[in-house]
Amino acid sequence: MRDPLAFTDSRAYSDRLALARRATGLTEAVVCARGTIGGQPVTVAVMDFGFLGGSLGTVVGDRITRAAEAALAERTPLIIVTASGGARMQEGVFSLMQMAKVSQAVAALDDAGLLTVSIITEPTFGGVAASFATCTDVLIAEPGARMGFAGPRVIEQTVRERLPEGFQTAGFLLEHGMIDMVVPRGELRPVLCRLLAVTRPAVFAEVADVVIRDPATLPEVDAWDVVRAARDPARPTTLDYATALLDGFVELHGDRLAGDCPAIVGGVGVLHGRPVLLLGHQKGHDTRELVRRRFGMASPEGYRKSSRLLRLAAKLKLPVVTLVDTPGAYPGIAAEQRGQALAIAEIIKQLCSLPVPVVSVVTGEGGSGGALALAVADRVLCRESGFYSVISPEGCSAILWKDAAAAPQAARALRLGARHLLASSVVDGVVPEPSDPAAAMAAVGDAVAVTLAALDHTDRRELVANRRARFRRF
Repeated sequence: MRDPLAFTDSRAYSDRLALARRATGLTEAVVCARGTIGGQPVTVAVMDFGFLGGSLGTVVGDRITRAAEAALAERTPLIIVTASGGARMQEGVFSLMQMAKVSQAVAALDDAGLLTVSIITEPTFGGVAASFATCTDVLIAEPGARMGFAGPRVIEQTVRERLPEGFQTAGFLLEHGMIDMVVPRGELRPVLCRLLAVTRPAVFAEVADVVIRDPATLPEVDAWDVVRAARDPARPTTLDYATALLDGFVELHGDRLAGDCPAIVGGVGVLHGRPVLLLGHQKGHDTRELVRRRFGMASPEGYRKSSRLLRLAAKLKLPVVTLVDTPGAYPGIAAEQRGQALAIAEIIKQLCSLPVPVVSVVTGEGGSGGALALAVADRVLCRESGFYSVISPEGCSAILWKDAAAAPQAARALRLGARHLLASSVVDGVVPEPSDPAAAMAAVGDAVAVTLAALDHTDRRELVANRRARFRRF
């Protein structure tokens, strides 16, 4: 027991501690342990709201810090289950210091490349929410769990603001980009098993090299036919590829700032025995989904979500696979107000220095800077009927021909198509496109696996230098 202030309100703090111990059978508001999940060793820290509201005092802070230090020493992932009203007032400023103490212990796991996961339970507020609970790589919330810095009563009584329905609940947090997913308690184990799987060493599987590297072997195809084929809504989407190609794919959400763009999806999984991070534009197969996904046109939140996931890939040393299929970045007023140009610029700059292999595949449309933002890669591939362009043919024809109906003519003038991209070394290879969608997706998976294997033994500094040299020559 620590009572640094010998604090007393209507009852002595020492008496409150004794009552909490008798009521819960615990010695403090957190229990820490070692164990395994799906055979993977982990370190866990589980908070209990029943013990003085799960408040963060010096003992709680010390225990979670020691758990993080044990995870660091034993090189295991750290899982923190949070439930807290905030800092423990009875310990005064000493409780405040725990926010920094535990956060720096979690930061040490970042430096060591060890996965950290928070499971947010009802409620998680104040100093816990504003420190280690949200410092982790992946944030999972239970349905209905609330999280925030200021609680609803504090907001209503301090600034007199009326709160919207569902404010600070798990669904609200997911919609506003603050967490990765909402998972009921009974379904947590398989999700955690899939997340933990990407921290295991790769077990490589041999695959056939299907990549076409000689442009002369590709047929001449009319550029407008290429455009129409690339836009076919029956083509596989990024989520289709993720489901078909990755074992144990877990989609991760949110930019941790404002939202979760539906036009870019990303997550982790295992490709032919190799843990990877997958990012890609997401369109859809019908009008309703295409509209909801904005036809694959990403907002600033989409690029910032991608940037967050790229940082995770760098930390965990995961190769990055990006799938490009977009007419361009979303051009709306709100996107400009939230910094669309800055978001695209930041991710391009980030990819220029990312210390892990990056392979990009243009699976459909590669439209302008919105496409390039996911295609600054060590190797860029293109599906046989994909294209990559500075502008859409409709945009080009409207500006230069003053007639949107001249789009087919503009497509031909822009020389849209995989053959031209390969001949000009804009792409490094072309992926054949069988008519069967499953076979076509498998070809993409094989092409990516072979391409990543060729980068395996490249020193990270050399990898970045070569990536920069690749784009320097244009």
